[in-house]
Amino acid sequence: MRKMHEPQHYEIRIKGHLENRWADWFSGLTITREDRGETVLTGPVDQAALHSLLRKVRDLGMPLLLVIRVEPEPADLPDINP
Repeated sequence: MRKMHEPQHYEIRIKGHLENRWADWFSGLTITREDRGETVLTGPVDQAALHSLLRKVRDLGMPLLLVIRVEPEPADLPDINP
């Protein structure tokens, strides 16, 4: 079981495209603008940082669509089977 202070991988989906000038405000997260008019923020954050990120989204006035904890993609490991 993970502790609350340990970073976990989150996906935060908001309505609208986040402009490039806000990228520093969400540093450490990957920002993906989707064709359907949504922005997806992904990356590892702890609980305190998650709450701070949600306040930033609120302060931008962009509708929050989804917040979900996801398992990070496993790193590509070399095949050790002969």
